[in-house]
Amino acid sequence: MSKPTPISGFPEWTPAQRMIEQVVLDRIRSTFELYGFAPLETRAVEPLEQLLRKGETSKEVYVIRRLHDDPDGVAEDDALGLHFDLTVPFARYVLENAGKLQFPFRRYQMQKVWRGERPQEGRYREFLQADIDIVDRDTLAPHHEAEMPLVIGDALRSLPIPPVRIQVNNRKICEGFYRGIGLTDPEAALRAVDKLDRLGPAGVAELLVATAGASEAQARSCLALAEISAVDASFADAVHALGVTDPLLDQGVQELVRVVETAAAHSPGLCVADLRIARGLDYYTGTVYETQLVGYERFGSVCSGGRYDNLASAGAARFPGVGISIGVTRLLGLLFGAGALSVSRDVPTCVLVAVTNEELRGASNSVAVALRSRGIPTEVSPSAAKFGKQIRYAERRGIPYVWFAGSDGAADEVKDIRSGEQAVAAAGQWTPPRADLKPLVS
Repeated sequence: MSKPTPISGFPEWTPAQRMIEQVVLDRIRSTFELYGFAPLETRAVEPLEQLLRKGETSKEVYVIRRLHDDPDGVAEDDALGLHFDLTVPFARYVLENAGKLQFPFRRYQMQKVWRGERPQEGRYREFLQADIDIVDRDTLAPHHEAEMPLVIGDALRSLPIPPVRIQVNNRKICEGFYRGIGLTDPEAALRAVDKLDRLGPAGVAELLVATAGASEAQARSCLALAEISAVDASFADAVHALGVTDPLLDQGVQELVRVVETAAAHSPGLCVADLRIARGLDYYTGTVYETQLVGYERFGSVCSGGRYDNLASAGAARFPGVGISIGVTRLLGLLFGAGALSVSRDVPTCVLVAVTNEELRGASNSVAVALRSRGIPTEVSPSAAKFGKQIRYAERRGIPYVWFAGSDGAADEVKDIRSGEQAVAAAGQWTPPRADLKPLVS
């Protein structure tokens, strides 16, 4: 067998990095539950027609092909694909289970998703997302759109990461403005403006002319709207100063003012109204969010989402919602690459129980059982080597304490191998300092 090589875009963390990821997930989960979101997990695959019906995703979906004897044959499973986000499968779940759910329904999901895009720093083909969504039947109150940044702000502040800034916009502002200046394809204009960071103003202007049917004057107006940014509700005055009127535009401005003012009251400086934010997926209809990690802005958003009114709908049944997703793998990948996250030890183990000789391994096992029963992560030495070697084994793995089980009536002792301090201890009573019980992430 030849030496295996990594597959680009499919990250595999080291055990230490995985421990950091687990801490991050635990803290995010805790915040989501503090806000009343319930856990949910959906299947990994969805019908292709469902995955491809919204947004520019056809080149990103991994198609599932069932193995069978005839490689040229057509299997029924060929109509399935791996989900590229958690919003589309969640909308499907809501439609299938609406009779069992209480509305408004608040859920969180932490699952892997797959996208066949070009891998680069911070962008992967397989990655973990942490989502929250709120859906309701028929109508969804706009105050839920103002709640999303508060939850995400609290979740990300609980992590040992740089500060974040949440950029917010409202698709109604953009669509209403585009209609107000006479554009007949607002969705094409939105997709063009969403590429502003990548193409620059001149490139987006050309794209607006080519794909949205804009004149040069209309393209300049679209860019003028996208330049508006403010940390408070003053963005509304800047929009009105452009002299464009439309009922949908006015509604969007009012809704975005509420989001910005609510966020400012909860966490000053957390949100900024940035009217260049559009989000490329077509299913967004109201407030949209993108989140920048301060110091890592060049890598784009690490958390995004928005309001959708028609994604979860079938016939007369309609379940509008709003959601936002933390790109956990993306966030951690950027920080791991910069060496900005570390963990105090590479293993969960707090105590290594030494083995005097193999005949007395049973006594060491009993100590370990007693310590584990009290929530202290413990392992028993793999060999009955000289105590010096067993201590060096603990040092190499970052284990802070070594336990020596007494024999012939002698008391047990525990040694802090960092300081060299050693003291008599009983497995049923001894407790390490809180900072040593579990690995610390910084």
